[in-house]
Amino acid sequence: MSPLKNYSTTITADRSASEIAALLARHGAESVLWDYGPDKKVSAISFRIKTAAGVLPFRLPANVPAVQKTLYSQYVARRGVTRTQASLEAAQRVAWRILKNWVEAQMALIEVEMVSLEQVFLSYMLVGENETLYERLKTGGFKMLAAPRNDSDGQIRVLGEH
Repeated sequence: MSPLKNYSTTITADRSASEIAALLARHGAESVLWDYGPDKKVSAISFRIKTAAGVLPFRLPANVPAVQKTLYSQYVARRGVTRTQASLEAAQRVAWRILKNWVEAQMALIEVEMVSLEQVFLSYMLVGENETLYERLKTGGFKMLAAPRNDSDGQIRVLGEH
């Protein structure tokens, strides 16, 4: 198996975040805000963008610890990743580069009208103070998403209910 995409990038997280901000602006973002973590490194990009449903807020986080864990696992497994490439600094660069690639791909799908912006970014929509729709649903055990179903006894139940 090959190393993680962008594992050897030298492009800074700030540059990738800037490129994401520019992509969002070209596609109608009215504002873009960089969020910083306790380590004073960019941790997420929040933006507001006009959609068919009006102006909606979104937040795209970079899960740097998950990227570092993957890079470290690949280093240990001798899959082409060096110890330096598995560092926290490298993981920061890789996480933001992957996120930038993802946003580019999503914008291409939106441009050709394969999907809508709301479809692509829905899980990242802010529904509370720095809380995304995905985080809210996860906290609630995804119970809100379950479609009702009729059981053999004629009662309507939510999936997962007994």
